[in-house]
Amino acid sequence: MSQPADLSPTIIESLYCDALLLADEARTAFDLSGRLEAASLDEDLARIALSCEALRTTTLMMHAITWLLNRRAHMAGELSEFQLRRHGRLPTSQSRPDPAQLALLGGELVELIDRTRRFYARIERLDLAWRARFAMEPSAVHRLRERIGQAVGASA
Repeated sequence: MSQPADLSPTIIESLYCDALLLADEARTAFDLSGRLEAASLDEDLARIALSCEALRTTTLMMHAITWLLNRRAHMAGELSEFQLRRHGRLPTSQSRPDPAQLALLGGELVELIDRTRRFYARIERLDLAWRARFAMEPSAVHRLRERIGQAVGASA
């Protein structure tokens, strides 16, 4: 398997711009004014669904933007690689949206929620690939101990 390419400043800047646009679109879309009447007949359930999905979606986008800002700071020399590895973790993705709640929302909102989840999954894949570079391989001593243990176990 080949090593993933390092993230270039151009890629990070492009993703950062995409994230800002998507976050702004989410903020605008989840504005409560006028959405509830068209969303469902049960205004209380629609308001709860809208609030839950708005929180979930904006949280995902803020985590993605934070991750990208940390990468920008590292590339600008403001964060060391050690600091980035220690403090630049991307939180794991949250639970999937409840289909019953999504049914209370309009199609445009559901599509926006799906786009933000796909964007976050893309950032997660980049983060996992970047972190895989730092996976600890067992030292030569540990590998030798393992081989000796296997040899002793096989001869017994």
